[in-house]
Amino acid sequence: MKITFLGTGTSQGVPVIACDCVVCQSENEKDKRLRSSVLIEHQDKIFVIDTGPDFRQQMLREKVKRVDFILLTHEHKDHIAGLDDIRAFNYKQKEKMDIYANKRTCCAVRTEFAYAFERKKYPGVPEINLYQIKNKLFNVKGISILPIHLMHMKMNITGFRIGNMAYITDASYISDKEMLKLQNLDMLILNALRIKPHQSHFNLQQAIAIANQLKPKQTFFTHISQLIGLHDEINASLPPNIQLAYDGLVVESD
Repeated sequence: MKITFLGTGTSQGVPVIACDCVVCQSENEKDKRLRSSVLIEHQDKIFVIDTGPDFRQQMLREKVKRVDFILLTHEHKDHIAGLDDIRAFNYKQKEKMDIYANKRTCCAVRTEFAYAFERKKYPGVPEINLYQIKNKLFNVKGISILPIHLMHMKMNITGFRIGNMAYITDASYISDKEMLKLQNLDMLILNALRIKPHQSHFNLQQAIAIANQLKPKQTFFTHISQLIGLHDEINASLPPNIQLAYDGLVVESD
């Protein structure tokens, strides 16, 4: 399984508009973060988790020529706002895009992109097959995917375990029951927003504690804000098996 970090930033991205902090003014490319998303290549399929407002830019940067399906973690705009740009793949692949999400997210997609679901559609709108998932194992084009039920403050959101890799973003709580789904991982991708506590996201200390509890072979943190500090300085303070991800990073997992 090959995983490309399309974006590793929080909802505003980094740098933040009009911010003069040292991180936002950094010239280090690892301190420049688009909205969080990953591209996964597995079993001859190519798929994306989340399509934020930077989706078009991310697809162009990575020269992505095909996307077989999309998984959505939740409906906040930094995770779905780029859905309209699947039109390019509709045209190239001559088929609708299969999208999988929980009930709440499916409802939001139908509302936010209502023009894509009208009976009489305007020519050129996104062509979508929207599938509602439950909190149980499902299969997409031969790939088994296990949803992880998470809380984003009071919002129900979804993480995903695929093989021995798990992707979790925007979480502030994982129940003991769901933690059992995260045992024996080779790779954990987990949100770590900043140093100080936050009401709806794990901070760095909480994310480290979860990684230490689950003991995956490798952990990468994502959904990172400028308030975490400079990438190189924070990364140097972490053990080799726990690292900050950065945009464009490519890793492999069994």
